[in-house]
Amino acid sequence: MSLVPSVNLEDFVSGDSKRKEKFIKEIGAAFENIGFVALSGHFLSDKLVDDLYDEIKQFFKLPQEVKDSYEIPGIGGQRGYTSFGKEHAKGRKEGDLKEFWHFGQYVEDNPRLEKEYPANVIVKELPKFNEVGKETYKMLEKTAKYVLRALALHLNLEETYFDDYIKNGNSILRPIHYPPITSEPKNAVRAAAHGDINLITLLMGAHGKGLQVKNHNDEWVDAIARPDELMINVGDMLSRLTNNKLKSTIHQVVNPPRELWGTSRYSVPFFMHPISEMSLNCLENCIDADHPKLYDDITAGEFLHERLIELGLIKK
Repeated sequence: MSLVPSVNLEDFVSGDSKRKEKFIKEIGAAFENIGFVALSGHFLSDKLVDDLYDEIKQFFKLPQEVKDSYEIPGIGGQRGYTSFGKEHAKGRKEGDLKEFWHFGQYVEDNPRLEKEYPANVIVKELPKFNEVGKETYKMLEKTAKYVLRALALHLNLEETYFDDYIKNGNSILRPIHYPPITSEPKNAVRAAAHGDINLITLLMGAHGKGLQVKNHNDEWVDAIARPDELMINVGDMLSRLTNNKLKSTIHQVVNPPRELWGTSRYSVPFFMHPISEMSLNCLENCIDADHPKLYDDITAGEFLHERLIELGLIKK
């Protein structure tokens, strides 16, 4: 089974100070030691999860020319459809064996950010697709807010330190389809080894083998969640902010054994991003004589732009 620790968000929101403290300790230790945790007690209902998978399977079954009509040029794949093999991991030339969709932020009361973010793309063929996507986005965003509150307390910050940075943040919900493998892949895997760009990632669909995490001994270990759990990991932005106290762990999605090549795999990560002006300068209380400052000063928006160039999603 998975070597990733499990925690229950209900402990944090229970109103019981001992359970809350237990959650903060457990998630803090997990993110300092391996950078991943399996989380139950989140805000997604079973029905919403079932509805989302139903909608995304229907979308990816649409004819290729219909899907291609939702690939929007000039926005670096930040909304709508990205076709098979287009994205690659940093430092790799081979495209990953996946196609995906992006839902973005539903901005409230901020005309400047409404202009900054691309609009969400409406799928005409599936009347419930966008509605179910929006509800999933909101519930994962709410879950992420409480996880970040626990991490703020772990870092000896105000509990609501992250709240204003993530409200209307540039977060992305990405339903991914890894299609059946029809021929021997040449140096390509479903998702090559990478770290995530953002603050934290909440992953639906880590219930079977495939997702692997690199531990501190440079060994790949399987990361498998129970059906009621989300897999959550630290992204590079949070790692920079905390001067690597919280670890952004390298992970990958490997190809299945040959007998399972004929099967599709679906997963749905939610990439929690802050607003672009958030400073990622290392927190003063994460720097000392034993832990000198590791990273240059940068904003979240500047860092995201750099990484999208490295991923081949936007041109310099």
